[in-house]
Parts: sequence; C-alpha cells; structure tokens
Amino acid sequence: MFLVLLLGTSLWAQKQSFLRGFDGGMMVHSGFLKGTIEPISYKASGAPLGIGGVARLHLGDHLRVGGEGYISNLKQKGNGSYIKYSWGGLVVDGYFTFGRWMPYAGLTLGGGSATTLLMNETPASEWEPVDNTYYNRRGFMAFDPYIGCDFIVSQAMHLTLKLDYLHTLSGGRLSLPMGPRVYFGFLFYH
Repeated sequence: MFLVLLLGTSLWAQKQSFLRGFDGGMMVHSGFLKGTIEPISYKASGAPLGIGGVARLHLGDHLRVGGEGYISNLKQKGNGSYIKYSWGGLVVDGYFTFGRWMPYAGLTLGGGSATTLLMNETPASEWEPVDNTYYNRRGFMAFDPYIGCDFIVSQAMHLTLKLDYLHTLSGGRLSLPMGPRVYFGFLFYH
C-alpha cells in the first residue's frame, strides 16, 4: 500500500512539476526511556540503542513525504533481558534552508511491534531453562512527532540531528517505556 501511495505521489508530482528531488539515509539513535510494564509492575528505564533509515520525496520547496523504519533495543537487568521496539510508517515534514542549515519538523504515522523478555534470574549456563521469566510480543499503532536540523555538507550529502518522542497506541493495554530519542545520521540528496 505504501509503495502504491509513494509511486502515485511521485507520478502526480512529476506531472505537476512539483517533485524537486528525493533523499534517504541511515541514522543511529539513543535517548532515555522510562515507564512501567503494568501486567508485572516492572519499572523499566535506560538508554536504548538503535538504527534505522528514512527515504523521502521533496514536493515543492518546503515539503517532504516518504517512509522510515527503526529498531531500538533497551537492555534491562544486566542479564540479557531487554525491551525491543521495531516501528515504521509514513513521514510528512516541512523544512526551510538557511545557508548550510536546514531545520525541519514533522510527524510519522505507522506502527510496529514491541518484544519484552525479562528474566528475574541470571542464566547459569547456555541452553539451561530460566525460571521466573516473562516474555511478551505485541503490535501497536504509533504516531511520532519530531524536530531536527540538517547540516548541508554538500548538495548531495547532509548530516542530520533529530529528536523524537514515539507515542504507542493500542486497543488493549500496552505499557511500554517512553521518552525522547536523539538520532544522528547521514542523508544522500538528489
């Protein structure tokens, strides 16, 4: 569905002489997440590590549309426990250029999944069962507002710094640690 929307937008924009180019690249991220996993009353917090990327079409002089996807891992308890997010979606943002700087603000709408593995004991050895372990995997819908700024290294390459705050939505109870993430990466423009 996303590819059909992207292709349709691209063809319409070319016909209207509205398509100004495209960009894409990779970003790494960290930040600080905090929250309670309600079903087991576990208070999670820490700095996640993650990676992902974005690809966008430039429409007109100040609008970009496209998609992005990321994976983020929040280690817990120092024994192999973790909370892992995978998410992505449609991106819309606006930008302005001031010399070598390009500030932007936007929103991602999409979804993903969260996997939680919490062990209350440290495994004694490999391939041994661990008692009192909790595992859960669940999908979610999400919206993710963000702000950022590119530094224009050259016409074809930008460095980017972005700050977001992922909000998860679910019909049932989905309690995940939330907080700001900071992204740093490189983008190639054409």
